[in-house]
Amino acid sequence: MNAPHILVIGESCIDRYIYGKAERLAPDTPAPVLIPLYTTKNKGMAANVVENLKNLGAQVDLITNESSLVKTRYVDDKTNHMFMRLDEGEDEVVPCGVVSSIDFSNYDAIIISDYCKGFLTEEDIELMCNAHSKVFVDTKKVVGDFVKNAFMIKINEQEWKNTQKYGTYKESDNIVITLGNKGCSYRGHTFSVDNVPVKDQSGAGDTFVAGLCYSYVKHNDINVAIKFANECAGKVVRTRGVSTV
Repeated sequence: MNAPHILVIGESCIDRYIYGKAERLAPDTPAPVLIPLYTTKNKGMAANVVENLKNLGAQVDLITNESSLVKTRYVDDKTNHMFMRLDEGEDEVVPCGVVSSIDFSNYDAIIISDYCKGFLTEEDIELMCNAHSKVFVDTKKVVGDFVKNAFMIKINEQEWKNTQKYGTYKESDNIVITLGNKGCSYRGHTFSVDNVPVKDQSGAGDTFVAGLCYSYVKHNDINVAIKFANECAGKVVRTRGVSTV
């Protein structure tokens, strides 16, 4: 088939890393003094999903926030230890407001990359899940019936525990649970991953959902897609910062 045409919708940010050296404590408080050495910047969140899809060969459209979200991480260059993350711009995100006017028939699949910053409502997500047969949802909201018609929901282990704790979603057949270095779980089966040196897990979930969606559209086999998504995520965690497959 031709390159899959995929719509990504959700919040985007700039992921900024300030690497420095920390060789002493501040004289007035037991806090390390970080001397900046260099800075890197990458597209993050929904925009990171897009970059991964493009690298895999997909044709991608993005609907995202116009305001600037910035995540700044302060990291020791020698040890890769992160001292702090500073998030800016969350209060400036305004609701999407265009979901009902999207022609979903133009797309082979939809990826909802919802970081719960106010861009998408539960009603928006439910509308999209009802409007297309291949909607992949990655949301930081507590999962509920608003995603019951999603083709696939990607959440991490802690998010799944929260969902079970609150009892907001009883089904599990359309949920894939990422388990970090243990791989992921789907319908009670664990898809393990190779043991690789992990330098940074930031953005790995974006890569996973991009690989999952891309492979499924290409091969129409969810087991093949999950294995491919695991491979993609396994590649990006080996590098510093937010990277793409």
